Amino acid sequence: MKMRINKLLDRAPIPGGGGELLFYQRSDEYTIEVAGMPGELMTTAHHGSEDALAELALKKVKNAAEASVVIGGLGMGFTLAAVLRVVGEKGKVIVAELVPQVVEWNKGPMGERAGYPVNDPRTIVHVGDVLELIRSGKGAYNAILLDTDNGPEGLTQADNNRLYSHRGLRSAYDALKPGGVLAVWSTHPNDPFTRRLGMAGFRVEEKKVFAHRDKGTKHHLWFATRPN
Repeated sequence: MKMRINKLLDRAPIPGGGGELLFYQRSDEYTIEVAGMPGELMTTAHHGSEDALAELALKKVKNAAEASVVIGGLGMGFTLAAVLRVVGEKGKVIVAELVPQVVEWNKGPMGERAGYPVNDPRTIVHVGDVLELIRSGKGAYNAILLDTDNGPEGLTQADNNRLYSHRGLRSAYDALKPGGVLAVWSTHPNDPFTRRLGMAGFRVEEKKVFAHRDKGTKHHLWFATRPN
């Protein structure tokens, strides 16, 4: 009989006074949680919606194998890994992660679950705010994938709200090439956010996808296309 492991491996402060991340091993899986908040922020056991965020976004991009992609939020590496399965050697993938320790956790044993995508030569890791990347690239990207926090309502990082404001969405619009896609992950729908996407000039599509293998909890995805 396997012994059950429930071990706190590390902890990391969230920049901007957003609390603390707790990194656990729970038997064969890993979780990241927010200190003082119930439940898991993310787990290696369920990543179907993270995979779908990348796969469905890149299906909307012409010449996806050569795409230039920005990912906001490294998490456990599954969104990044899904992008790398599509983007070829001519593509470029930049992933922004605010918490340096999360990058290190992805380089350790946890990273094996997603295939160590941070070590892929096509990956550029930016330790900092994804909004910096977005604002510095005018018409530079084919896709921007936002998997930060729990969605448009910042849970761990109040500054995340800047990403999802009208001004932040206009910055994303300007950073995309014509026909480019902004894809956003969330635990739940958010009608005001859907309206803000439309007001920023995007054509908006929403989808609900399973968190894990076509069963159980569903998560909410937005795919917002900059018109040609």
